[in-house]
Amino acid sequence: MELNELSSIIIRAAITVHKELGPGLFESVYQSCLAIELEAMKIKAQKEVSLPVVYRGQKIHDEGFRIDLLVENSIVVELKSVEKVQNIHKKQLLTYLRLADKPLGLLINFNEELVKDGITRIINSPGDV
Repeated sequence: MELNELSSIIIRAAITVHKELGPGLFESVYQSCLAIELEAMKIKAQKEVSLPVVYRGQKIHDEGFRIDLLVENSIVVELKSVEKVQNIHKKQLLTYLRLADKPLGLLINFNEELVKDGITRIINSPGDV
């Protein structure tokens, strides 16, 4: 499945979850519900995927980070339930994309009146710093 099509499916699933639950819950609740929604759509989503940190070819930590959702082994989904998404949240997702060597990430903030207003798409391109 193409990345744009897959990201559209993830966004539709997030909108469905948000319509059902509304804003203001813990990220872990949205994570579980989004995984259920994607599974119902026959989309593979892994929760809490361990992401080791490798520095100069050496693994320095087995579980440096945890990816909220890894969808179809290609899109990293970072979930938030915060008043306002900060630049550091976007940089965090970009770091995850680089460490996991994945092409695309979605930052979804469920603490919005309309979840579509809380979605940021991040592309892992070699020129990004």
